[in-house]
Amino acid sequence: MSRHILLHSVAIDESMMNRRNTMIRNAILVFILTTLPLTLAAKGDSSAGKDKAKICEACHGADGKSVDPSYPNLAGQYESYLIKALGDYRAGRRTNPVMAGMATSLSDQDILDLAAWYSSQQGLKDLSIK
Repeated sequence: MSRHILLHSVAIDESMMNRRNTMIRNAILVFILTTLPLTLAAKGDSSAGKDKAKICEACHGADGKSVDPSYPNLAGQYESYLIKALGDYRAGRRTNPVMAGMATSLSDQDILDLAAWYSSQQGLKDLSIK
């Protein structure tokens, strides 16, 4: 009799675990499906980025072509790379005292706008920018 109860208890526990796993999977799926359109809809505005880039000009040049070889050229860089890099500076995952100070105050939209501006500039195809 006790063996029958034990087997029945294990079957109930397994059934509850399967339901729990299904609920977790469904919750994750709902989260992804509801937030994905927002992520995909987020776009940068290059003209707004040009205005926001004024402070960046001191190091990265007026159009993203650096005025000093110790600063990277941003002109024509991939938009996704710029978004990732600026987000990492803001979050402290990339460390550079100057960039950390600059990126800390950037909003998500600021980052998208700056990335749109710099990625729309000529430059990445010619790495010998002068």
